Amino acid sequence: MSIFSARLTLGATALLGAVQVLAGTVTTDGADLVIKTKGGLEVATTDDQFTFQIGGRLQADFDTFDGLYTENGSRADAAYFRRSRLEMSGKAYGVWGYNFALELSSTDTPIKEATIRYLGLDPVRFKVGRFDPDFSLEGATSSKWTTAIERSVLNDLAPWVSDRDEGSGAQVSGVTGMFYGSASVLRPSSNKDADGKGANNYNLRLVFAPLARPGHVLHFGLSYAYSDAESFDGRIRTRLGVRGVSQTTHNGNRPELAPKTLGAFDGDSAASLEFAYAAGPFSLQGEYLRRQLVAKSGVSNHDRDATGYYGQLAYTLTGEARGYKLDGGKFDRIKAQDKHLGAWEVFYRYDHLNVREHDLLDNAAKVHTLGVNWYANDAVRISANYVKASSDGFGNAVGDQDGDAMALRVQYVF
Repeated sequence: MSIFSARLTLGATALLGAVQVLAGTVTTDGADLVIKTKGGLEVATTDDQFTFQIGGRLQADFDTFDGLYTENGSRADAAYFRRSRLEMSGKAYGVWGYNFALELSSTDTPIKEATIRYLGLDPVRFKVGRFDPDFSLEGATSSKWTTAIERSVLNDLAPWVSDRDEGSGAQVSGVTGMFYGSASVLRPSSNKDADGKGANNYNLRLVFAPLARPGHVLHFGLSYAYSDAESFDGRIRTRLGVRGVSQTTHNGNRPELAPKTLGAFDGDSAASLEFAYAAGPFSLQGEYLRRQLVAKSGVSNHDRDATGYYGQLAYTLTGEARGYKLDGGKFDRIKAQDKHLGAWEVFYRYDHLNVREHDLLDNAAKVHTLGVNWYANDAVRISANYVKASSDGFGNAVGDQDGDAMALRVQYVF
C-alpha cells in the first residue's frame, strides 16, 4: 500500500467513525448539544464548555509553464493535489483546546498541526506542539483565503520563518484593543549538529489595526525571526510563484538565488514590515522582507543579504468585502452574497527579490501575477492565475531569463 493510500484510508476511517458516533439516538449526561453541519461537522454543548469540530480542505491544482520555469525552455505541465487536509479541533472544560491537521497528500510527515491550547487567561493564549510559526500577513492568512493561488515569493527568501519543519515548540499570543501580538520558540527537527544537539527558531510578530472589520481595514505589522543554528548552508531557491515546477517529474526549474556554502554562516535572521488597507470591495496590501546571513569568522568575509517586497491590489466585482480577523492579524474568506452568482474577485500582484553577497553575487527576480477568483459559495472556490517572471543574474540551462505560467485551482472547503 502506498503512503498516500494509507493516509487516505486513515482519513476515511476517521470520517466513518464520526458517522457511527452520530448514528441512532444522541444522549448527554450534561448540557444539551448543538449540532451544526454547515461546513463540516460541529458539536458543542449549549454552555460552550465542550466542542468538537471536523473539517478540511481539498485543493486540486493544474499548472502549465515554459521558459525560465523549465530546464530546457519548452513547455511543461503539472497536475497535483496541493493540499488534501483533514482537520479536527475542539475545546474541553472551557479552557483547554486542541487542533489537529492530517495532510493526506504529503510526501513528508502527514501531521501538519498538533497543538494543545490553554484559553483560561483571556485575552492571552498559550499553545504547545507542532504549528506554523507566526510571521507576516501572507504567512498568517490561511492558504484557503490568500488572494493568489500561491503566497508571495517573499517566502522563498527565508522559508524557515514560516515552516514548522516537523519540529515542535510553544507560542503565546493575545489581542487587546487595536493590537495583536505573538511570540514563539520552535525547535525544527533538521536544526541539529553532528552530535544531535538541536537549535531554536524564535519568532515575534506585532500588529496594530485601528480599523479591523471586513471592508474597513487599516493594518500595520512587523515580524522578526532568528535562528540560532550553528551550521547551515545558506542556499536560497525560488519557484517564482509556480508550485508546479517542483511537482512535475522532469524539466521543472527551481533556480538558485544563492548557492550552498556549507559552514560559511553562523547567524540567520529575518524581519518584515506589513501594510494593508481595505475599503468595501477594494483591498491593498504589501510587505517588505530582509534576511541577513552573517558570515562565520575565519570562513567567509562576506555576509549574504536577501531582500524582497510585493504590492497587491484586489477588487471584488460583486461588491463583497474580504474578511479580516484581528486575532491572528490576517485576512479571511470572502462570503458570496448571491449563492447562485457567487463572488468574483480580480487582482494584480508584483513581487521583487534580490540576493547580494559583496561582489560575488547579485541576483534579482521580478514576478507579475494577474488573477481571478470565483467564490461559488462558502465551500467552492475556483481560481485562475497568469504568472510572468524575469530574472537578472541567473537563468535556466539554455539561458532563458523570462518565463510564463498559467495556474488553475479548484478548492473545496468543509
